[in-house]
Amino acid sequence: MRKWIAYLEEHSDGLLRPASGYGDWLNVDAETPKDVIGTAYFAHSAALVAEIARVLGETADAEKYDDLAGRVRAAFADAYVTEGGARIKGDTQTAYALALSFGVLPADARRPAADRLVELIEARDWHLSTGFLGTPELLPVLTETGHTDVAYRLLQQKTYPSWGYQIGKGATTMWEHWDSIKPDGGFEDPAMNSFNHYAYGAVGEWMYANITGIAPAEPGYRRTTVRPRPGGGVDRAEGRYDSVYGPIETKWSVRGDRFDLSVSVPVNTTAEVWVPARSASEVRQKGARFLRMRDGAAVFAVGSGTHRFTAPAPPTD
Repeated sequence: MRKWIAYLEEHSDGLLRPASGYGDWLNVDAETPKDVIGTAYFAHSAALVAEIARVLGETADAEKYDDLAGRVRAAFADAYVTEGGARIKGDTQTAYALALSFGVLPADARRPAADRLVELIEARDWHLSTGFLGTPELLPVLTETGHTDVAYRLLQQKTYPSWGYQIGKGATTMWEHWDSIKPDGGFEDPAMNSFNHYAYGAVGEWMYANITGIAPAEPGYRRTTVRPRPGGGVDRAEGRYDSVYGPIETKWSVRGDRFDLSVSVPVNTTAEVWVPARSASEVRQKGARFLRMRDGAAVFAVGSGTHRFTAPAPPTD
């Protein structure tokens, strides 16, 4: 990892990566400049190595790579971001998704960048244009910046390009192209037209974390975050994740004016459960410990076992 970061630094110009490589492969007529992508990944990679060094107790390396990541972020902002963050070079959905996800924007630029991302999605009649690199970050970034409604809208699109388009064409696995089967029934180039490809399937992580609500609070799921986010007209969901400690299960529904949530947590683990609510007093539960109110949710701590929560129904549109 040290050698890879050293290579990136050595083969950059003022900490900006060259405009070469594959880039946002198989995007939909929205090519993101490769230097923008490469520099965002440079900052992200340096930050990851710093985090790994901290976990391993390598304090000097953690400080070194934190400093490098900060300098790459500054170079990115100076070279590619307009004042105030309203535009990023390339002005594509992927450019904003990567910049927001990898933390390469100044704090005051995040809101304008997120707003611009939504504008670009709306300009395509609420369709995505991302390829292999932008798609995994797209829905998580929308949720993180307060646009879960837009994430649900993309998830439920049925026309090209979308996940729903593939399902409508009979897909049971994720395709390499958004249109591996064309609207007229024809095919993409058979030399490169896999019908079992992972990249766009990264949406599954968002679905687990935000529809079923199951996400790790630390590696290995010794602590779990349970935060279902009803929306997009979805009024019920259930899911299960088989962790190394045992199955983590959730089931929730919105019926009339009531939100019901059931959470099962395996032995030797704990969970934080986020219940959509205006106050803790709105939530009916037994045995959970109230922690705090945050972002429109009452947050509770629970141990192993099955726990049930009831609250007034949140909006699902």
